[in-house]
Amino acid sequence: MKTVAMALLVAAFAVPAAAQHAQHSQHAPAPAAASAANDLADGEVRKVDKAAGKIILKHGEIRNINMAPMTMVFGVKSPSLLDKVAVGDKVKFRAEEVKGDYVVTMIEKAK
Repeated sequence: MKTVAMALLVAAFAVPAAAQHAQHSQHAPAPAAASAANDLADGEVRKVDKAAGKIILKHGEIRNINMAPMTMVFGVKSPSLLDKVAVGDKVKFRAEEVKGDYVVTMIEKAK
């Protein structure tokens, strides 16, 4: 009898809490959208290799992949991204780890 009473008590509190969470989440901004701007890293283009689909960036911290500042080679999600930048450009970019490789998925000249 205590088990049934306990189950009913838990259910009574769980349903309003779940409903409240669902209602709250309808008005809250999506965490991914809110943090997207924060995921952009600062960098400087050191080399663009369109034939290989690679770019060398000297970059600051890349928070979304927990990477310290350094200079390294990245692949690119789309070769057209390499048309947006040239050696020496200061840039803002997003990098992601894809199948063990680091790939630039978005890049633009810094303003």
